[in-house]
Amino acid sequence: MDFSLNDHQKLIRDTVRQFMEAEVRPFVKEWEKAEKFPAEAIRKLGEMGCCGMLVPEEWGGPGLDTVSYALMLEEVARVFTAMSTALGVTNSAVQAPLLLFGTDAQKKKYLRRMATGETLGAFCLTEPAAGSDAAGIQATARRVRSGEKSSPSAAKAGLGGSGNVGPAGPIPKAAKAGSSGGGNVVAKVPTPKSGEMYLLNGTKTWVTNGSAAGVLIVFAKTDPGAGGKGISAFLVEPSFSGFRVGRHEDKMGQRSSPSVEILLNDCMVPVENRLGEEGQGLKIALSALDGGRIGIAAQAVGLAQGALEETIKYAKQRKAFGKNISEFQAIQWMIADMQTEIEAARGLTHYAAWLKDAHPTKTGASASKAKLYASEMVNRVVYKAVQAHGAVGYSRETDVERMYRDARVITIYEGTSEVQRMIIARELLGSGGKQNVAAS
Repeated sequence: MDFSLNDHQKLIRDTVRQFMEAEVRPFVKEWEKAEKFPAEAIRKLGEMGCCGMLVPEEWGGPGLDTVSYALMLEEVARVFTAMSTALGVTNSAVQAPLLLFGTDAQKKKYLRRMATGETLGAFCLTEPAAGSDAAGIQATARRVRSGEKSSPSAAKAGLGGSGNVGPAGPIPKAAKAGSSGGGNVVAKVPTPKSGEMYLLNGTKTWVTNGSAAGVLIVFAKTDPGAGGKGISAFLVEPSFSGFRVGRHEDKMGQRSSPSVEILLNDCMVPVENRLGEEGQGLKIALSALDGGRIGIAAQAVGLAQGALEETIKYAKQRKAFGKNISEFQAIQWMIADMQTEIEAARGLTHYAAWLKDAHPTKTGASASKAKLYASEMVNRVVYKAVQAHGAVGYSRETDVERMYRDARVITIYEGTSEVQRMIIARELLGSGGKQNVAAS
């Protein structure tokens, strides 16, 4: 059993670490305070291959292994968690299903641009009344001939008009995550090759990258009466008529990562932009989650590692009762527990990443174990980091205060801890009580 990284994996880890230290760390406080989306830094990482790490070379990516991908996310999250969230979504939640289910034409049009970092992707599944219950989404997609009007009942499912929205092109140079992404563009009416299109109506919430993406995978019901089996997936551009970015969430943490509401009001999507077949939407959504959960676990490990390093640095500098606090057993035990938990989570994460490449059909519970333990671990670690810093750890001037806020959501998105426990238990007890659960 060999747990060591190969030379190429070490090179990826070290290269990303150097970039984050030189190009990102000096600006984290400024970007966090201004809620600025780090578009330019992500573009540079894209030039390094980090925006499409798992995409084969024929589609513009480096075609790397999942362990290398996890290492990249660890190093990004170690410095700036919000940035790793944007990278995780575009790599795992969007590109992975497009690679598995997309046509060559779809891959040529969208996958290559995302893999090179020219644009980002977003994943639109969650709705105001449907989070973990993915089959409960209410958004609809009705197939019509080009030029046919929507029925009044379909229009009621959407909120807001088909106003102008953010870009369909390169990553915008937005000043804040709360902006619509670099200015309005004129909504366009797609020209479907088949003469048919879908009209999408509904509201999506908590869409990461939603105001910065050039393509979004949107899930909607083509057959509302069929429940989860009636869900289909669509590749939507922000410039499509009927698409609008709505409210931006005013979040506790990860404030430089935009989470927005997407409003679909007779959003016109060409038939050729359907991803997979009608009714495959839930399968497509769930297929993205194993890799996504591994990515979130890696994010948690990286954030925890950053908090540990900040704690060690502070403990060696801070003096109390005539000596450095690193000499007190209470602080030493905190640091020892933090390091032990981080290593345990890293082991689970790297194993799940290795398993995804070696035995893809056996990844499910391993990805859930990694995500469950790592996400809860990072919250324990950042708690200790703030505690070790004392009063200064409660100040917005310290990195550990931001890390504490950034960590809280990690037990929630890409499937809550409760959902992960259901998946793990299901594997042990059998699938008799299987439910369709997804990301929140």
